[in-house]
Amino acid sequence: MMPMLAFMKKEILETARTGKLVILVLLFALFGVMNPAIAKLTPWMMEILSDSLAESGLTVANVQVDAMTSWGQFFKNIPIALIAFVLIFSDSFTREYRSGTLLLALTKGLSRYKVVLAKTVLLFSQWTLGYGLCFSITYGYTAYFWDNSIANNLLFAAAMWWLFGVWVISLIVLFSSLLQNNTSVILCTGGIVLLAYVLRVIPKSKAYSPALLMNVNSLLSGVEGTKAYGEAALVAVVSAAIFVALSVLNMNKRQV
Repeated sequence: MMPMLAFMKKEILETARTGKLVILVLLFALFGVMNPAIAKLTPWMMEILSDSLAESGLTVANVQVDAMTSWGQFFKNIPIALIAFVLIFSDSFTREYRSGTLLLALTKGLSRYKVVLAKTVLLFSQWTLGYGLCFSITYGYTAYFWDNSIANNLLFAAAMWWLFGVWVISLIVLFSSLLQNNTSVILCTGGIVLLAYVLRVIPKSKAYSPALLMNVNSLLSGVEGTKAYGEAALVAVVSAAIFVALSVLNMNKRQV
């Protein structure tokens, strides 16, 4: 257990030393502030544009904003934050292959499966940290300006999107155990996410696609209930566990 804890400490220090932790905090904090800010400024921006639009024959009605506008921005912007997260941390494994530090850790008695588990736990923790920070800032400012209670199933919707992020990160772990460079990891992860999105469009497979977890607007508006996401959430949890298990098997066979 001690070698694994030492390895995790090394990973945390590495993340802090390379500036990734600072970037993570600043990025998600920025998005957290932007969501209610954009919603609050929307009427003002539309008022400024109304004169130029009127010259084109378009009439701009009074724009009413509320908590739903802010949360709509949150769920529009969080995919961008997830993409940035993937780009920042996609080299979590491949960096070790290039530098040879993984081999050094293994020679000191750290088991290969502990390497996978340690990195997986840290990636999940970093995603949770960033996502939780963004959600908390958005929630606080939205509550200050409007009433969060008009958003139905808000915490459940946020949990579904967090779970989707966990599922994507498990793909990073899987492909990192198979591939040599982070560019390949990003492309393969993006390919599977795209496939899940295509499956979401097909009526017969829609309920089982993890990509359904991104579509929470109908949940917030009360059109859909929480039960509509049960199958997709289960598939995401089970497949993420399988991906991590396969990563352990791949790492045990890998030449480092």
